[in-house]
Amino acid sequence: MIVVTGGAGFIGSNLIKGLNARGLRDILVVDELTNGKKFTNLKGLDFVDYMDKDEFLQCFVTHKKLTDIEAIFHQGACADTLEWDGRYLMEVNYRYSKYLLHESMERKIPFIYASSAAVYGNGLYFAEERAHENPLNMYAFSKFQFDQHVRSFAKLTSQVVGLRYFNVYGPGEAHKANMASVIFQLNTQLLEKGVIHLFAGTEGYGDGEQQRDFIYVYDVVAVNLWMFDHPSVSGIYNLGTGQAQTFNRVAQEIIDYHGVGTIKYIPFPPELQKTYQNHTQADLTQLKTAGYDGAFTPIDIGVPDYLNYLKISN
Repeated sequence: MIVVTGGAGFIGSNLIKGLNARGLRDILVVDELTNGKKFTNLKGLDFVDYMDKDEFLQCFVTHKKLTDIEAIFHQGACADTLEWDGRYLMEVNYRYSKYLLHESMERKIPFIYASSAAVYGNGLYFAEERAHENPLNMYAFSKFQFDQHVRSFAKLTSQVVGLRYFNVYGPGEAHKANMASVIFQLNTQLLEKGVIHLFAGTEGYGDGEQQRDFIYVYDVVAVNLWMFDHPSVSGIYNLGTGQAQTFNRVAQEIIDYHGVGTIKYIPFPPELQKTYQNHTQADLTQLKTAGYDGAFTPIDIGVPDYLNYLKISN
């Protein structure tokens, strides 16, 4: 059995789709469905069972059940960068992950988990080194602290892989509301208002010239599955395209797709001044050194493909 935590979420559900494409259906979905809208991500997927995240923790860690697990893809987390309840974030993103990690290592179960590029903060370099890590919000800190915990082991007893996701976009993210990708949100703005709002310039960046490393969710799935296929590989790895794109570029891709629309720049929110990443760009050196040589979808292909999906699904 393969366990996917956060399986009803954005990346988790796409990962299950990728496993299904390989003919794998002995999958346990672990999630928390207070937001019942996430059920739509599971409708077309094949899996053998579902468990609430707290029930799974009790069965797996406390009662030592579920003894036939082949691998755990730990995608479940609170991913709200605007959440400042530190006790909640450390419980959900840090302590819960620690319990699963320790039990997985004890049983020698491969453990592939979602980290985040948010750990780098507003720096200039995005390499998997402590010197470049400076979390700016509580969400980023909770992810950073778990990475630090993984690093504290002098020797791992089984495969442990942390993937630092950069800005992931693609099908299955509609339920995330204001935490959905910039591409989803800008497309929604254009369809509803005929205009795309971007932030005015800040900290040396011109209007709409803030940059992100946007990665298509299918590429994220491909790297997760590659890690699954290579159990000798462990470590913490960046997962982006290695290319930064401006918000202006992304907005123009959306406008070009629809053939209509304008860009309007709005004042940068003062409350985000000290917690906002103006630029991200994954350094992929370690991922490539580990042996991954897959290509990443360029923005001029990924964005239209995603917009086609949104058009058909609405």
